[in-house]
Amino acid sequence: MGPAQPAVLIVGAGPTGLAAALFLARRDIAVRIIDAQPEPSSYSRALAVNSRTLELLRDTGVADRIMVEGWSVKGATVHEQGNEVLVLDLPASLGARQAMTVLPQARTEALLADALQAQGVAVERGVLCRSVTQDASEVTAVLSHGEGRHEQVHCALLFAADGARSVTRHALGLGFDGSSLPEPWMLWDIEMQTPLDRWRAHLLFEPDGFVFVLRLAGEVWRVIGNGADPLAAMRRYATLGSTSWHSQFHIAHRVAAKAAEGRVALGGDAAHVHSPIGARGMNLGIEDAYVYADCAADALAGDLSRLHEYATLRHAVHVSVVRRIGAATRLVHGRPQWLRWVRDEVVPVAGHLGFVRQLMMRTVGGLDHQVKTHA
Repeated sequence: MGPAQPAVLIVGAGPTGLAAALFLARRDIAVRIIDAQPEPSSYSRALAVNSRTLELLRDTGVADRIMVEGWSVKGATVHEQGNEVLVLDLPASLGARQAMTVLPQARTEALLADALQAQGVAVERGVLCRSVTQDASEVTAVLSHGEGRHEQVHCALLFAADGARSVTRHALGLGFDGSSLPEPWMLWDIEMQTPLDRWRAHLLFEPDGFVFVLRLAGEVWRVIGNGADPLAAMRRYATLGSTSWHSQFHIAHRVAAKAAEGRVALGGDAAHVHSPIGARGMNLGIEDAYVYADCAADALAGDLSRLHEYATLRHAVHVSVVRRIGAATRLVHGRPQWLRWVRDEVVPVAGHLGFVRQLMMRTVGGLDHQVKTHA
């Protein structure tokens, strides 16, 4: 097939789409990847590549580059009223060869794009997917280019990694049920001078919510909070400097009704969204890409039942992970008052129990379930 008529069209060039394209291209499958944005984003929602993702990317060479550029997280510390109430380490006993590594999403995407370029595939930017239809033999996508040109692409399969507002998911008529938190969460990338351990993540329990803190690089830290003034809380722990990025966002926990329909599959935010608690969003999407590449290769070889298998395998994982992250988010959320009491009184005690610590660390490391490519 020529470049305009690929075996697989990938819609969305975030980490999920890039990883899917890379995994497929390494199998010598003709792939085309498009993205509506004219340039890659310089801002990073995700910050860490977890142990499972590093394992999945190891053979591509990207994992090694991530580990060279990033830094390994020792664990997490929970603070309450200026005191350390819980210290969680990332133990080698979890079975991972490499600890979670902090590297901003923009760099992870750039490394994936470089590896994909080395396979002879470049991201086509400024290209919007307008519509998706399919029949028993192929998928048809209508693309809109920046100069106003429209194009119709026919492909055997389509992988939608086009985000929470996925055009593809809407075209398939798939529900995206779940719940949302009412208040905005605020985010800063800010320079700080602080005695907080720079090799750990930190969670501050506050009367009106929480503050999450993680160093990005140098003296720049990511601060996320849901209270009225998270930076006021941070000033008790740090001297604040200049801000390089400030934003706010709303939290939802949702899962698509299906992870695939016919010849079209969903991955990443198009299939599941949840809070950043647990650092699973980007990582779960790359896991989707890994499983999809295996299933798609078999489907292209004639076993179309593998697409249904992808849908079954991944939907179960999405539901399980989003449910777990949703529960953890509601707990640290600190609202209403009775839940804040549970958080402040129970979490520091329960966190010292061995099985609870194991569950927390396995969830953060992406090791809370097996990655299955076959049912």
